[in-house]
Amino acid sequence: MRASIILFFVGVLVSAPVLSASGGVKLMHANTDLSDQDSLQRGAATFVNYCLSCHSAAYMRFNRIGEDLGISDEVLKSNLMFGTEKTGETMTIAMTKQDAEQYFGGAVPPDLSVTARARGVDWLYSYFMTFYRDPSRPFGVNNLTFKDVGMPHVLWELQGWQRPVYEEKHGASGASNKIAHLEAETEGSQTPEEYARTVRDLVNFMDYMGEPIKLKRQKIGFWVIFYLLIFLLPVTYFLKKEYWKDVH
Repeated sequence: MRASIILFFVGVLVSAPVLSASGGVKLMHANTDLSDQDSLQRGAATFVNYCLSCHSAAYMRFNRIGEDLGISDEVLKSNLMFGTEKTGETMTIAMTKQDAEQYFGGAVPPDLSVTARARGVDWLYSYFMTFYRDPSRPFGVNNLTFKDVGMPHVLWELQGWQRPVYEEKHGASGASNKIAHLEAETEGSQTPEEYARTVRDLVNFMDYMGEPIKLKRQKIGFWVIFYLLIFLLPVTYFLKKEYWKDVH
């Protein structure tokens, strides 16, 4: 029974990366760093300018971002706050649910507060990197990581456009064309390296936004485990020795 439980949890851990890439696409590594405050500040600017017009982040307050990322109220108001005046307000949007359903074919853009926790940073990074032209889709784009995505490529001006390169696959049901990779079709305002950094900063900020206390939690957790080990090894051993010394 005990062995079965252990094998179950091992199976869950091993299958987690497979589940995260259920579309059959190998995920890219985001390599985010929550201790990089400059990256988080750049990511916050990208999020506000490119994401916050359609997506909300209703569980995050502007003043919390300012406090954690070292941004003054003046800079918050002039660079990150366009739809509200009070820094204590949450990152909501003016678009109503009814308008969103009309603009996006019945699908309301989800709140992004905890998307990084739900999807994972590697998934998000791969998602922003793998948009490509697809005239058959309503917005003219598709995505390797999220097939038949219902969202436009909002960062296209930075990245430029990509097109799919197909290869023929032969299987039991016959031959079929499958996307082998994406290649640049038009250039964006950023080089591929600059765009990759922009996406990494954006994903880094979304990771922070999903759990602002993550770094502090990990630091506290280290000391808690250290304390427990110190208590467990010598103290528990000597207590056990003392309690059982008269038992033969």
